[in-house]
Amino acid sequence: MPGRHRDPRRNTALRATAAIAAAALVLAGSFLVYRQLNATSSCEGEAPLSVAASADIVDALRATADSLNQQKVAVDGKCVAIQVTMVEPADMTAALADLNSVSLTGIGQPSGNTQIPDVWVPDSATWLARLTTAAPAFQVAQAPSIARSPVVVAMPEPIAATLGWPAKTPSWTALLGAMTSGTGLRVGIVEPTRDAAGLSGLLALGAAAAGTGANSQAAATGALRALASGRSVLRDDLLARFPRSKDPAALKSALSAASLSEQAVIHYNATKPPVPLAALYLEPAPTALTFPYAVMPGLPTTKAGVAQRLLDEVRQPAFRDRLAALGLRAADGTYGSALATPKGAPAAASPNPAATPSPAATVAAVDRALSTWVAVTLPARMLAVIDVSGSMLERVATAGGATRAQVTLEAARRGLGLFDDSWAVGLWTFSTKLQGDRDYKQLLPIGPLSQQRNQMLATLGTITPKPDGDTGLYDTILAAYETVQRDWDPGRVNSVVMMTDGDNDDDNGVSLEQLQAKLKELADPNRPIQVVILAIGDKINPAPLQQITKLTGGGVFQAKDPAKIGEIFLQAISLRSAAPAS
Repeated sequence: MPGRHRDPRRNTALRATAAIAAAALVLAGSFLVYRQLNATSSCEGEAPLSVAASADIVDALRATADSLNQQKVAVDGKCVAIQVTMVEPADMTAALADLNSVSLTGIGQPSGNTQIPDVWVPDSATWLARLTTAAPAFQVAQAPSIARSPVVVAMPEPIAATLGWPAKTPSWTALLGAMTSGTGLRVGIVEPTRDAAGLSGLLALGAAAAGTGANSQAAATGALRALASGRSVLRDDLLARFPRSKDPAALKSALSAASLSEQAVIHYNATKPPVPLAALYLEPAPTALTFPYAVMPGLPTTKAGVAQRLLDEVRQPAFRDRLAALGLRAADGTYGSALATPKGAPAAASPNPAATPSPAATVAAVDRALSTWVAVTLPARMLAVIDVSGSMLERVATAGGATRAQVTLEAARRGLGLFDDSWAVGLWTFSTKLQGDRDYKQLLPIGPLSQQRNQMLATLGTITPKPDGDTGLYDTILAAYETVQRDWDPGRVNSVVMMTDGDNDDDNGVSLEQLQAKLKELADPNRPIQVVILAIGDKINPAPLQQITKLTGGGVFQAKDPAKIGEIFLQAISLRSAAPAS
């Protein structure tokens, strides 16, 4: 068959058309690139924004910020310059608490290296709730959640299987019983004053203990002591204590359970350990990690605009993918296929608004839990001094007609039940002229509870007020301070805990001015002694007491309703670790 004739003019036309089309595509592409460059390069100078974030989410935020910086995104005509740094939430909480002149249970003094950022992204909204409750003037502009990680009970899979996993999940009550009934379950916790997941688990166990009826305090105390014996300061240290072999002996001697974030379990299992961890999603679900995006108050307009631009960006699908790569869920609790969740994980883990407590209720529960925790775990040497003046015979209507002395002694007995054998405790009473002209009387010297717990309990049962006794408060404070100072122990928190319902009314003793002068003379910053005063009732004047504790460290805690002395006692004990006043 003869070949088809090709028209050279047609070929030339086709080549010309193709060339024109190619040129058009190049020009169109160039125009699009020009538009993009023009859109992102029309900024001059910098619009800086500092962001401090929890280690769990910092990489996702830093990648997002870097992308905006590289695109030269403009806010108010200036190029955004967002810097993201990692800061531990407890450290930032300490810095913000110090800035706002408040103290939070379990939060120490801030590091001099912690800088207040423009935006703070801690792992939990609890940090913010505690700060804003203690310092009402500190209110962040906004703090929406930008990620989520449920809090689970992590167990080696062979141990979880003995509790019915994965077919069923034990209840908190069942877990509490296993912890305190000698089953050999070795539990651990990351220090809950610094770790949000540890705190969340502590709150859940506390709620379970409260539901055990008459035995609630014994159950709570047993759980706290079990957790305290297995606590770790760092999460990595706790994870290292899980078993590295399925051998029964290894399983028995290693850590059996701990409250951790879902993210922590995902990361642990991603290392392909010999014994993977099961994640138990117990109900009611503990408070999840929600990563609030907290814009600090008082930002200038441009910085506030940059903060909003970054927030808009983290609400895009690309950020959800970055979260999944870190083992985190999106803020609504959902996740994509890139997130390898543990077996049995819910498809969504969003909060139930009807079951979510108010911020005030959350903070109150946190304060109670941490007060009790610190009381149990902080080694101490304490002299307890109890008022036995005549006013302590006054009846308390809100306590069923019990006297002030009775509710105070009951608080002391309950507190004693929390202290383990590492504590050293002494006991005095005071009024006026209890021993000759002396206003105070030693019932037991300061000694280890391992040797005198039963004697302490028995002695508390013999204390009765002196009907005609007045309140020799200042003489007693001075004598108690000197006694604790005499055998000061560098390995413990040394403290005097005074429980009184009255102002000093001993005209024959030292005055307030004389007491202050003597305490200034005695105080040694290298041998601090905390003076903690529990003021019982609403008639006592706290001002002179605060002048005293300002010199020594410690604090004044007033139970206007004497029936609440037990709660106030725990708060007071928990703040013994505060640094002495300078």
